[in-house]
Amino acid sequence: MKIFVNRKIKRLFGGILLCVLFFTLTAVLLMEFDARNAAAYTIACFLLMSAAILALLFRYFRQQHEIMENAVLQITEYVSGNKDVTIECNDEGELYRLFHEVNSLVAILNAHAENEKRAKKFLKNTIADISHQLKTPLAALNIYIGLIQDEAEGLTAIQEFSRLSEQELDRIETLVQNLLKITKLDAGMIVPQKSLENVSEIAESVKKHFLFRANQEGKEICLSGSGETTFLCDRGWMIEAISNLVKNALDHTGKGGCICVEWRGSASIVQIAIKDNGSGIHPEDLHHIFKRFYRSRYSKDTQGIGLGLPLAKAIVETHNGTIEVDSHLGGGTSFTMNFLV
Repeated sequence: MKIFVNRKIKRLFGGILLCVLFFTLTAVLLMEFDARNAAAYTIACFLLMSAAILALLFRYFRQQHEIMENAVLQITEYVSGNKDVTIECNDEGELYRLFHEVNSLVAILNAHAENEKRAKKFLKNTIADISHQLKTPLAALNIYIGLIQDEAEGLTAIQEFSRLSEQELDRIETLVQNLLKITKLDAGMIVPQKSLENVSEIAESVKKHFLFRANQEGKEICLSGSGETTFLCDRGWMIEAISNLVKNALDHTGKGGCICVEWRGSASIVQIAIKDNGSGIHPEDLHHIFKRFYRSRYSKDTQGIGLGLPLAKAIVETHNGTIEVDSHLGGGTSFTMNFLV
């Protein structure tokens, strides 16, 4: 039987068997010596035998408890970040077989972690190279378009084509920058540099950035919330996330529309919401809006590239937050970000 492969279990059963034999023989000898007190001798031997067996069981289970406690301690240390821990499995039996499998699993996880670390390093270097290679030609093209516009003064057709080229170039630059940001977040290359930030100041920065566009399009950006609300975040990345949501709201809100950035804080959570009274999101699209490059067949926006919302979601999740959307077709949309304090 496999259970008897473990020498400690064999010793336990052997000890119990010896106890039973010893006290049984002792009871028999005492009864032959004094038959009148046979019942008393039987009870006494039974009690002594029970005590001896309980002592053996207590000793065995105490040893098993110590072994399990040590295993739990090693696993806890591994979870805490110590990758060099191993559980001793220098005996035979099912328990030590389990420990051996745990050690094998740890070795596999360490190998995967090392491979992932190398992959992230390679990805980081690749992204840096791509970023460097793309910035130079994009900047040069912007300069060339500017020169063409200056030289084509009075030539309406050329100026119009130059303006359209500039718009498309801006779209390419935005696409490239957002792709690089999302890739960096996915690769874990960006660790938010968190500090205690005032939500009101962050919202004001976002409003200033879009105020000119809002005025040009006849839309309003309003802020609502306490000026005392603060929470730990990376200011730059949080502005990026809120800006993408505000831009999305501006893109889908008509003239005379209102985009409102609201926030509130409590003892356990900070909530930031971006609401608009625009066209809303079709129910068919609600479960797909955070997918990269997703374009709704109902959308009238021909300029979007489908990366703003996925980037906002990635930033929020990097801050251990969640983002939710609530929308009614023709009745506006609300994006709500929740961050635990």
